[in-house]
Amino acid sequence: MRFKGRAADLKLLDRQLGTVTAGGTDSRGRAVIMTGRRRVGKSRLAQEFCDRSGLPYVMFQATRGRRPAAERTEFIAALSGLPGADLVAGLQSGDWNQALRSLAIALPDDTPSIAVIDEVPWLVEQDAEFEGALQTVWDRYLSAKPVLLVLVGSDLSVMEALQAYGRPFFGRAAKMTVRPLHLADVQAMTGLDAADAVDALLMTGGFPEIVQSWQKGMSRKAFLREAASNPLAPLLVAGELSLLGEFPETSQSRAVLEAVGTGERTFSAVAAQAGGGRGMLPGTLSPLLSTLQTKQVLVADLPLSTKADSKNKRYRIADPYLRFWLAFLQRGIPLIERGRGDLALERIERAWTSWRGRAVEPLVRESLVRLLPDDGWAATEAVGGWWNRQNNPEIDLVGADREPVARAVHFVGSIKWLDSKPFGGREYQALARDMATVPGAGADTPLVAVSRCGVDEGIPLAAHWGPDDLVRAWR
Repeated sequence: MRFKGRAADLKLLDRQLGTVTAGGTDSRGRAVIMTGRRRVGKSRLAQEFCDRSGLPYVMFQATRGRRPAAERTEFIAALSGLPGADLVAGLQSGDWNQALRSLAIALPDDTPSIAVIDEVPWLVEQDAEFEGALQTVWDRYLSAKPVLLVLVGSDLSVMEALQAYGRPFFGRAAKMTVRPLHLADVQAMTGLDAADAVDALLMTGGFPEIVQSWQKGMSRKAFLREAASNPLAPLLVAGELSLLGEFPETSQSRAVLEAVGTGERTFSAVAAQAGGGRGMLPGTLSPLLSTLQTKQVLVADLPLSTKADSKNKRYRIADPYLRFWLAFLQRGIPLIERGRGDLALERIERAWTSWRGRAVEPLVRESLVRLLPDDGWAATEAVGGWWNRQNNPEIDLVGADREPVARAVHFVGSIKWLDSKPFGGREYQALARDMATVPGAGADTPLVAVSRCGVDEGIPLAAHWGPDDLVRAWR
């Protein structure tokens, strides 16, 4: 399958390789830590980068649960394509220090090269000495070679720890995060108009294997019908595969994710849902929520205004696809497997409008942050929402100079994301009424809107944005 998108990620890697190729620094080698959610396409990106480079390279992927001795043997075997492979052929490595020194021997001295070690967290898990060996061999041997070393891993907490102060490899690598395909990439790959591309992103999350299964020009309903007729469709199986890699079905973390994914947003509501009939104790839930946020699977949003409000958190699943999967597909898969995909589709259609209205909010805010500041909002660098403890009212958009506590509120706004109804007078009057509850907003605070179907004539908004603007933010 032809590689698509990822132009910015490839350019970033090219820049690091360019530093290696140019030389002129004390350390000839460069190291990059590549992180990102599971199944986001890190391995495919690394392979494409190596193939395009035209340079000698080695790609080694660790295997979870393998014995360290067997892993090292496989690592040595993977060096067979390097110029100096004959120098290390048949060597037995008693530890990772020797195995990584074999890599240094096999790499060329006078030609730039690339070494990719994939699933690094599994190597750390298998052998506590791996990190120290990596630091020692990098400092003494690998950094003296013209090599770009790319360390890849999906466990974000482990990859973050690799470069933490006090850890062996601290300060030795640049960091890049591979994210799902963005809105403009999704539109280009699906051939949809801007509004429908937003729907496609909310369903696929920008995960490459799912987006690539979306035939160009196919409508949302047609895509869902196709998936519902095939229990092995990427849209269905990627969610479970992604979750099982980190959160077994019986784990408490999985229960918390499912509670948030099915619509619970507050601490107390998540505790009640995740804990079953008895509820989950705060002392149990708090560290679980913290871990899920560290892994960047869960996000805790705070109201944005000029008044601090750290207790009024609202939780959500970080990536749109997993949010969609937990809300609809997890329960729908058993139906699809027994040939009743029609029932699963009916469930989605009944709840689609209300679910999408909530799910699109983070994408809208992130898109506006990319569009602003501009000539109209020169000092606006944060866009969030505001709510009180009763969620009455809830303000969809608050533009400010900073977050989480603003010095000044620059605008207050509403998101109306319906298929056929534009933002009209009724929505404007509700926004004008509710804005007074936002700390920092006043009678003269500008009002704005984001709408899927435009804005009625004569509505006195300071600004409004639509689907095309959201796509433009990502180009």
